[in-house]
Amino acid sequence: MQLQHIPLDQLKISPLNMRHSRKAPDVSDILPSIRERGIQQPLLVRKNGKGYEIIAGRRRYFSLKKIEQKDKKTDPVPCAIMAEGDDAAAVEASLIENIARCDPDEMTRYETFARLVKEGKTAANIAVTFGVTEIMVRRSLALGNLIPAIRNAYREGGIDNETIRQLTLASKKQQTEWLKLHNAPDEHAPRSWRLKQWLFGGEIKTSSALFPLDTYKGGIITDLFGEDGYFDDAEKFWKLQNQSIATERDALLKAGWDDVVICDVGQHFATWDHVTTSKKDGGRVYIVVLANGEVKKHEGLITQKEHEKRLKRAASPNNDSTDEPSRPELTKAAQNYLDLHRHAAVRHALLSHQGVALRLIVAHAIGGSGLWQTKPDPQRADKEEIAASVGSSKVVTAFAKERQSILKMLGLPAHGHSVVRSNGDDYRVVSLFAALIKLSDKQVMQALTFIMAETLQSGTSVVEALGCHLKVDMADHWKPDEAFFSLLRDKSAINAMLRHIGGKQVADGNVTATAKTQKNIIQDFLKGESRKKVEGWLPHYMQFPFKSYIKGRGGRLSDNLARTKSLIS
Repeated sequence: MQLQHIPLDQLKISPLNMRHSRKAPDVSDILPSIRERGIQQPLLVRKNGKGYEIIAGRRRYFSLKKIEQKDKKTDPVPCAIMAEGDDAAAVEASLIENIARCDPDEMTRYETFARLVKEGKTAANIAVTFGVTEIMVRRSLALGNLIPAIRNAYREGGIDNETIRQLTLASKKQQTEWLKLHNAPDEHAPRSWRLKQWLFGGEIKTSSALFPLDTYKGGIITDLFGEDGYFDDAEKFWKLQNQSIATERDALLKAGWDDVVICDVGQHFATWDHVTTSKKDGGRVYIVVLANGEVKKHEGLITQKEHEKRLKRAASPNNDSTDEPSRPELTKAAQNYLDLHRHAAVRHALLSHQGVALRLIVAHAIGGSGLWQTKPDPQRADKEEIAASVGSSKVVTAFAKERQSILKMLGLPAHGHSVVRSNGDDYRVVSLFAALIKLSDKQVMQALTFIMAETLQSGTSVVEALGCHLKVDMADHWKPDEAFFSLLRDKSAINAMLRHIGGKQVADGNVTATAKTQKNIIQDFLKGESRKKVEGWLPHYMQFPFKSYIKGRGGRLSDNLARTKSLIS
């Protein structure tokens, strides 16, 4: 059985429903509860064509239809989807039994779920136990962000469902201020969508600033009592605030924290989805930046998933006591992109160094490799955009032209994708031998050099060592393209790259900007659009020797570099 949320327009009553009839049922008894709290027990459905038919939950369905008629919209409905062969009665009975263990009062439910989280249960575990969807569990756990006084008011019915949902996104300080308004005699506290505007669209208070107020060059507006001050220029505020956040990040890294994650402005941070971990055990710092300018710092946390992986590794009989490697700043796809471009440039450079190729091929013959059978490197790309980028490279085109020359020289069909065509056929070996006898030493070396380049394995330390030894300049072979920027994900590395091309002031001034925004600024420097154009820029990733923007976090590429230190030192 699968639990998920399904749009209301994809649901209809099944003819098998024991209460199926043309007449809509009376739902007056449950409608107020569903309007206020939403669906608390999933509908039992099964797939039918492009939609789903309801086996159990007819009255809940018609209640939602009434709400939709008045409000013109409803949230997706939590449903339990029967697999083929499910016994509907058994599944329904199971759901009823499970939901009976889940207190209908939301605050009591939150307290139950929170205790389970402290005991190590995940939202997915809890969802399975109580027969609800994971989203419903996460919504309940979000109530943990509320101060106790607001929780009690919600439990007693003094706060509506939409307002409480917005309050879970508020800081403790904002909740306290809102509660004062709520408890005032005339009760003019903002609610529902007005509360969202109050939380995220209002002025930025001077109390939110991390920087000295005398460094702010704009105006500061105060209320009639002079108790609260507000910045009149959000752009100037964020420039100074970002620089202060960047300084705080640098200080934390200097203090010994392995990683400091700066969340996007307004991004919700679920503390319950993280586990407390000490600095020496790899705990990181999360800096949460609210839309109203407030900054919160959470020290010594790792994600629940990381914690579970550690527990599994510790319980494994083959437990390796070595420290867990740092999270690479590059995704696997980004590493693949860099591997292939660097490999293409290095093997092209090899064509001009026949003596090196001869010695390299002898080394392969003695030491062996993953390709020594022999067969050409497939240049396998993880994504279509990587294949397109590498395929359009001028060195790949030049290499293909040289391949045609070698095929013609050896008397092989020109339509082949490689010169190496090992299949264990003696006749082919003899034919090639006969052709090679007629060739000069220079032609044989030309063929041998090409074969070595074609069988050079990408993604290995050999490519790194060869690129360093031959002093390959990637600026001659590669230019930053859309595929390159689309594969960059690590926000800290992107900010370091922005500092590399635009300087520290630009990088620190945009430290809380999204990764997408920071990548756009880098491209503005390259294009000279609204920024001074930077000519001939090459990211650290494309240099020989390889260099990551965050020390030791280049993944496989950093590992390859470490194996070649004796050659490039």
